[in-house]
Amino acid sequence: MVDYAEITFMLADVITAVALYAAAKDFNKQVFRKQKFALEAERYPPDCLELIRTPLEMHYIPLKVAMFYLLNPFTILSCVAKSTCGLNNSVISLFILCTVKGNVLLSAVFLCLATYQSIYPLTLCAPAMLYLMQRQYIPVNFRRLSFWWFVVQYLFMYLGSLFVLVCLSFFLLGSWDYMPSVYGFILSVPDLTPNIGLFWYFFAEMFEHFRLFFLCVFQINVFFYTIPLSIKLKEHPVFLIFMQLAVISIFKSYPTVGDIALYMAFLPLWSHLHRFLRNIFLVSCVLLACSALFPVLWHLWIYAGSANSNFYYAITLLFNVAQILLVSDYFYAFLRREHHLTYGLYLKKKDGSEATLVLK
Repeated sequence: MVDYAEITFMLADVITAVALYAAAKDFNKQVFRKQKFALEAERYPPDCLELIRTPLEMHYIPLKVAMFYLLNPFTILSCVAKSTCGLNNSVISLFILCTVKGNVLLSAVFLCLATYQSIYPLTLCAPAMLYLMQRQYIPVNFRRLSFWWFVVQYLFMYLGSLFVLVCLSFFLLGSWDYMPSVYGFILSVPDLTPNIGLFWYFFAEMFEHFRLFFLCVFQINVFFYTIPLSIKLKEHPVFLIFMQLAVISIFKSYPTVGDIALYMAFLPLWSHLHRFLRNIFLVSCVLLACSALFPVLWHLWIYAGSANSNFYYAITLLFNVAQILLVSDYFYAFLRREHHLTYGLYLKKKDGSEATLVLK
């Protein structure tokens, strides 16, 4: 007998891979076009031409992005477990594709669908608007009427679609009980079943009197970083999407390995940053070791009874710290490359000696 559920989740992963492939291909074309115009205008210092990306280097990146997602063990585990994270990933990937293609309506609709499934994709609204404004040559200036008019248009389409979905859910179920069961469950974190996140152990040990305060502190992490990152990366909204997806996967209340697989699929897109990465080998080893130790310590704790929750949470904490180091390392490398493209690769002090770049 055919198990249609398995086919559904496999199809969702294929849709995600195809959408990421198409998005990466279109993004590379735009990057190459901007790079070509900058070279013709002689905007790059002569000593940083080795940082320029070549067509041969960029040719296989879309395929690598798709393969990075499909062949990632985290993706396979998520598919085998029939996690709804795979469905959410497919919707987010379609949102990214529509955004990169410049389709404002479909971008808002797919972002609405992703937010409807889980609240956290709400933070992707900022990079989507920044990218679409770039496509339409609208300056990011709070004093310009065109800026506010576009923001109002996008938010109207986004919130309007979300309102329609919420009302349809009400008419189908006949009550608003699904709201606390879905969104209240995500925000209030009543289920403390061990997972790869940071919430379960902390709130299992938390006194009830302090629970609300620390719950707000933990939940605000996902949304807080959106504003400073949007200000810093307003000229690079696709990299901002990557950063936001990573922040969501680390700080959401019920993370899964499927969330990690989605943002890791973007790593080949930033392969040109490898020369500026500082801790990539150490972080990669830690991530691999933690991934191998997760099932071992789970078995020792739950089945063998020779370990306890502290062992499992220690690996969970180390795994999330490694993710934070990975993302911050890519952030540093990206900013450093952009600095070199503006001021030159080999910086000199006033006395002619070699200068050291320190990003603060």
